[in-house]
Amino acid sequence: MSFQAKRVFKKAISWAGLFFFAVAAYVLYNQLSKYSLDDIKNAVFSIPTKNLWLACLASFFGYVALSSYDYLALRYIGRKLAIWKWIFAGIIGFSVSNNAGHAIVSGGTIRYRLYTRWRFRGTEIVRMVTFSGFTYLVACFFLIIVGYLITPNHAFGAGSVSKLTTQIVTICSVIGLLGYFALSIWYKKPLKIKDVELDMPSFKMALAQMIIGAVDIVMASLVLYFSLIPFVEIPFETFMGVFIIAQVLGVFSQVPGGLGVFEGLFMYIIPGEHNQVLLFGALLAYRVIYYLMPLVLSAIVLFSYEGYLKYIKKQQLEKVKLFRMQEIARQEKEKTAV
Repeated sequence: MSFQAKRVFKKAISWAGLFFFAVAAYVLYNQLSKYSLDDIKNAVFSIPTKNLWLACLASFFGYVALSSYDYLALRYIGRKLAIWKWIFAGIIGFSVSNNAGHAIVSGGTIRYRLYTRWRFRGTEIVRMVTFSGFTYLVACFFLIIVGYLITPNHAFGAGSVSKLTTQIVTICSVIGLLGYFALSIWYKKPLKIKDVELDMPSFKMALAQMIIGAVDIVMASLVLYFSLIPFVEIPFETFMGVFIIAQVLGVFSQVPGGLGVFEGLFMYIIPGEHNQVLLFGALLAYRVIYYLMPLVLSAIVLFSYEGYLKYIKKQQLEKVKLFRMQEIARQEKEKTAV
């Protein structure tokens, strides 16, 4: 590939980050457009103020936990970066991928745009995004196992096929998790794909991947839990099991935000006709607090940052221009003096 072609390709990937930001915004708009503003307002404000604040705090710490994926990925490739930068990239990347779906592509392009500006090579960014993908996969394995153990039996369906399917998925998750840990201990050969070299992380790193992924989903679950408990009495361990199963299936459905899959399964697992209307408000508040608000705030921060960079670049160009003009004036003065 020629230098010019590489340059065009890099710019295309960089601009794709903003494209996926727009896609995420459009997808979220479609998700919420079927509800009127009154529906959304009533759903959110029917929840006690204290619970709303707790849900917002859980959402904030959840995105901080998600940004820790980037911190681990930086450790994995042996690079250091200012704390605000990896938190910034992580929160914005996940606010987009949570809404747009296909996290490696949508969140990856946002990261590419940001990390290349912080002087990271393309191969390093690919390694980071790949590692973060495995972090999420390991977390899913772990959470499927936990979800199976603590979710009520009726959630897996009355039929033998649905129960057998759930058991097979859980067994595969156990094998996947144990296999990943085994490879982290005994497999030391790097895997090379074209110009990208991927090393197996250490056991400590693999364990950190599992823990951070678990913290992320616990924080996300608390957003819905604080929105739900004013209306529905449910033990936290039962709720967590339901949330984990619904969340993981929503993610693997590849529907942006797990829309419909998450809500449908959640409302099916928690029985009671009277709960359906109450669940609507809690689930809608969850969508607003965990998906809409982070995306809106990320948009404001990202475009402010883009504007700031353009301003800095303009200032630098003006300084260079002024310096050149001074140099020309100095040279002209020297010629005149001679």
